[in-house]
Amino acid sequence: METGGVPVKAWVKGVPVEEEARMQLGNVARLPFIHSHVAAMPDVHFGRGATVGSVIATKGAIIPAAVGVDIGCGMMAMRTSLGADQLPDSLALIRNDMERTVPHGGIGAKGGWSRGVPNAVGTRFVESGLADRLKVIEDRHPKIAGANHVIHLGTLGTGNHFIELCLDEEDRVWVMLHSGSRGVGNRIGTYFIERAREALNKRGYGIPDKDLSWFEEGEDLFADYTEAVLWAQDFARANREVMMERILSSLRHRLPAFTVEKAAVNCHHNYVARERHFGADVWVTRKGAVRAGDGELGIIPGSMGAKSFIVRGKGNEQSFCSCSHGAGRRMSRTAAKKAFTLDDHRRATEGVECRKDKGVIDETPGAYKDIDAVMAAQTDLVEIVHTLKQVVCVKG
Repeated sequence: METGGVPVKAWVKGVPVEEEARMQLGNVARLPFIHSHVAAMPDVHFGRGATVGSVIATKGAIIPAAVGVDIGCGMMAMRTSLGADQLPDSLALIRNDMERTVPHGGIGAKGGWSRGVPNAVGTRFVESGLADRLKVIEDRHPKIAGANHVIHLGTLGTGNHFIELCLDEEDRVWVMLHSGSRGVGNRIGTYFIERAREALNKRGYGIPDKDLSWFEEGEDLFADYTEAVLWAQDFARANREVMMERILSSLRHRLPAFTVEKAAVNCHHNYVARERHFGADVWVTRKGAVRAGDGELGIIPGSMGAKSFIVRGKGNEQSFCSCSHGAGRRMSRTAAKKAFTLDDHRRATEGVECRKDKGVIDETPGAYKDIDAVMAAQTDLVEIVHTLKQVVCVKG
């Protein structure tokens, strides 16, 4: 794709890409610090500033809005020893247990431990060092203080976040979940996006989209942002781990005794990391993309009612060792609510124990791209290890 800047290399054969997303890719490609090229994954679609489903390698700069406000959002999955025949005929009680075990909802207090943070969760927040590290960040940037942090540790969120029970090709039961850094990550992201805009205004540098404002390495704000964003990524990973522990505990009270695989898959897909590509040490921002280094395991979920995949990376350097993070939206939430009825949603999620109400119409499978087409477009990025089909889905 020609942009007037660095090239855009896209894995989108057989997958639609809207014109607004193409324009955003071009805007990023023309920034002065982009390294080598921009990589667009098969699930690429319009986002804030930068497209969701893009990989951006930068020299000496980071774009906070490209990382986003759901910092460290990602996936976790574990396989159990349970088989499909050990699940009850009705999965409604299991879904109810999961919904009671893990708080879910928006970034406010009601979406967290509103009745008190469990002792184990509070202890983990302190003993992991997350509490002390956050205090240093808050002292330097008081506007971040007061966000929901430990009250959201081990909680789901809303929107496209979910917890699922899935069956693989051998009818083995998996637990899979999707969440990020919750209220505190949103506060950190929003705050630093605004500070980046202010920094750009002082430089007097003109760009087509102010959401592509950046911090430059060597500036105090660059150091502060990287400290905060790396903290939020660690918080997000811990958040998924706490949720997984609680869900597994809940299942042990409802299902026959089982064991779990020792190696869990736990991967970010909205984050920034220091990596080496094409002969240079760069900052790699994956905005809706998963690292897929040679032999690395990742998770590519479908939508409610669609297949999901555990994948192994092929280490394709042209994609900066990355792959898609899901199916990718093909229409906005507003458009989906207008396009689909409850009957459409019920048909699309037949056989899945999940919400069937108007509140999740924007998450119905038809609002997303075809996951099989997305996977077919990235066969040189990953190989499929397991194919999963959900039987229970909890949405915020």
